[in-house]
Amino acid sequence: MSIQSFIPPQRTLMGPGPSDVSPQVLSALSRPTIGHLDPLFVGMMDEVKSLLQYAFQTENEFTIALSAPGSAGMEACFVNLVTSNDTVVVCRNGVFGARMIENVKRIGAKVVVVDGTWGRAVDPQMLEECLQQYPQAKFVAFVHAETSTGALSDAKTLCEIAKKYDCLTIVDAVTSLGGVELRVDDWGIDAVYSGSQKCLSCVPGLSPVSFSEQAVEVIKSRKTPVPSWFLDQSLVMEYWSGQGKRSYHHTAPVNSLYALHESLLMLKSEGLENSWVRHQLQHQKLAVGLNELGINFIVPENERLPQLNTVAIPQGIDDVKVRQYLLQEYNLEIGAGLGQFSGEAWRIGLMGYAARSENVALCIAALKDALAQK
Repeated sequence: MSIQSFIPPQRTLMGPGPSDVSPQVLSALSRPTIGHLDPLFVGMMDEVKSLLQYAFQTENEFTIALSAPGSAGMEACFVNLVTSNDTVVVCRNGVFGARMIENVKRIGAKVVVVDGTWGRAVDPQMLEECLQQYPQAKFVAFVHAETSTGALSDAKTLCEIAKKYDCLTIVDAVTSLGGVELRVDDWGIDAVYSGSQKCLSCVPGLSPVSFSEQAVEVIKSRKTPVPSWFLDQSLVMEYWSGQGKRSYHHTAPVNSLYALHESLLMLKSEGLENSWVRHQLQHQKLAVGLNELGINFIVPENERLPQLNTVAIPQGIDDVKVRQYLLQEYNLEIGAGLGQFSGEAWRIGLMGYAARSENVALCIAALKDALAQK
């Protein structure tokens, strides 16, 4: 067997992630590698922190990009804040709420589940009733934008309820950051994590996170060690904080951070609220086209995530054949259903650089062609 250089095709990525990466970000990725303790690189890290604070709408000092994907961001939030003595309320309305539960269980803490309906937002009333029943709860965790279903929950209201019962909040913003309104400080979010490959349209492999002052105090006052050395944020703080010299913790993914820096600059240049509006407008265009094809949304309109559109596969249509046809004939990727929606739904992403009119037009035309095939 002769192994040669891998040269991927030029795909249009309209699945649940990764999203299309812009030429500017790909160009940044290819710049010369320098040391991760180089003073120039350290200076760029400070700019990444500032740009992430803008994206998250927070003044939290501890706002960084973890050198690992969003799943590690999730685990970092849980293992640093939660101990085996704690009670954690987790709102589950899809796959990623279930992963939060798994994190709590592995820590050995008590988990109380607020179970919601797949394809629906988290019910604030159910959360309040649960917190009334479990006054010992210390944390409330939920997914802002559930990637498995395309449902967008009211994070502001959920955080208000959590604060009413003196709970800290842990929020999954993997698919929401940069795509829909997210205001960490105004909403009182204590720990939040995201991913580089969704609405930031950066390469996969980085997880932006932010911890409030209260959350940082919880980490610093722990009586037991964080059960993950690599994700122990008390150690990572020394690498991402302070002026000048930084403590060595690990070899940072230098070029990937160049790319994140560039993608965040593009977001700042566009304007955060303009990005939110763009995603909503492209979603509306997609919705019109899908309606003309007789393809229906699963999530109610007022709970719908504009950048991740979950639609029911029309009766009699072969899920796999359609997705393969789109890939082979149009170099277009859309996502399969996940969990309860496996084989029943498609997930069409309009994230970051992919949220453009030409992508919407391509998707509608390609789906129309695919559905006409017998």
